[in-house]
Amino acid sequence: MSISFDLTGKTAVVTGANTGLGQGIAVALARAGASIIAVGRSAMDETERLCQGMGASVHSVQADLSSLEPIEHIMAESAKVGERVDILVNNAGIIRRADSIEFTEKEWDDVMNVNLKSTFFLSQAVAKRMLEDGAGGKIINIASLLSFQGGIRIPSYTASKSGLAGLTRLLACEWAAKGINVNAIAPGYFVTNNTEALRDDPKRSSEILGRIPAGRWGDPTDIGGAAVFLASSAADYIHGVVLPVDGGWLAR
Repeated sequence: MSISFDLTGKTAVVTGANTGLGQGIAVALARAGASIIAVGRSAMDETERLCQGMGASVHSVQADLSSLEPIEHIMAESAKVGERVDILVNNAGIIRRADSIEFTEKEWDDVMNVNLKSTFFLSQAVAKRMLEDGAGGKIINIASLLSFQGGIRIPSYTASKSGLAGLTRLLACEWAAKGINVNAIAPGYFVTNNTEALRDDPKRSSEILGRIPAGRWGDPTDIGGAAVFLASSAADYIHGVVLPVDGGWLAR
């Protein structure tokens, strides 16, 4: 049996690729041989430089996924560069922190629109393309530990990531027989913009580190291997999985 993690000849769309986990995933996929279509709200100069350093072709698309409007633009840009989308990584996400008793409708909608609604409809758009030629593909959603746990002061984030785990399983059930693998990665506590407030709080940061068996916050480079695995032919018979990459957090 031949097992390969080689992504040469594949093209991956990675949302939220301008920084953090999205950048780490884009670079890892590029290192494995994939061409990258990097989608983000801001400039992606660093991501482009890092991916090109791996010898990868990179095409950047500036898009704000707080609405569905950019989805058509993302699909048009991928078609313009003549690339078939083989891999979609739905990484774009935001978080809002406030006590549930004070949480506003806007804080709820802002998070749900990016983390869940746009993820579904971008997956739908990419899947339609994947099904046209029958060659299938890989869709990887970025879930969270909050897909398994409740957390505190992040009601819309928890709801969106719990919903994303369910959506991953549903799409896997619908599309597995059509050659599309839909899986998710659940990152633990990583050094990203979303966790800056926690890392800046000495008490909270100490509590978090005290529960992580690995004894450290995750670095965006730590998530790349899981993404490459799920994007590769080595994961062809894996469907509907939510894979924790958390330094052992859920094991404790």
